[in-house]
Amino acid sequence: MALDEIIKLGDPRLYEACEPVGKNELPQLQPYIDKMHRLLTEFRSVWKAGRAIAAPQTGVMKQLIYMHIDYPLIFINPVLENLSNETMEVWDDCMSFPNLLVRVRRHKSCTIKYRDANWRLQVMNLSGELSELLQHEYDHLHGILATMRATDNKAFRWREKPE
Repeated sequence: MALDEIIKLGDPRLYEACEPVGKNELPQLQPYIDKMHRLLTEFRSVWKAGRAIAAPQTGVMKQLIYMHIDYPLIFINPVLENLSNETMEVWDDCMSFPNLLVRVRRHKSCTIKYRDANWRLQVMNLSGELSELLQHEYDHLHGILATMRATDNKAFRWREKPE
């Protein structure tokens, strides 16, 4: 099953910081993007969830995020800025530990600067669910998992795979 290709909780690669993507590496990114799309699509079919995936979850230790909500979007070398003082608590899920939900605190809004697939600098202002989502994926690029951001030692909940 292709979902076995998603790196799971406990794998040391999930705790490593990723290297930036160089402009000269753009031609080599497409196979990684294709793999991330395939894994996200399969995860959705099984778990009925999944909006984005970070490259290290696929074993690629590069600063690359693939998001597909209404259309595919690639974030290369993203940087989060303008993190709001106002926060929200959410039950965070992750493709690297799909049965586990973790209560975390995230910023309600932020700005993300990144390069797109054509190496153009882009800026997005995020709020609510998108802010939470991109903070989660951004953390993956720096070796930080939701389990490390748990609000306390009781902030974990098991979930069953949908039928």
